[in-house]
Amino acid sequence: MSEQSTWTVSGMTCGHCEASVREEVGELAGVTAVEASHETGRVVVTSDGPLDPAAVAAAVEEAGYRLG
Repeated sequence: MSEQSTWTVSGMTCGHCEASVREEVGELAGVTAVEASHETGRVVVTSDGPLDPAAVAAAVEEAGYRLG
């Protein structure tokens, strides 16, 4: 059964930002879909199970942004 979680990401300002976050978060184990919006600052992640918040934070930081 898939789960959906919503995260707030600071610093996204354009479509390129969204793509960077989607790419990095999408590489996490169990992630099946990622939707990012620079307009709302939100990232919605669909996964096979619960995600480790530290892993999500690390992926977002790898993309050049931060949670919160």
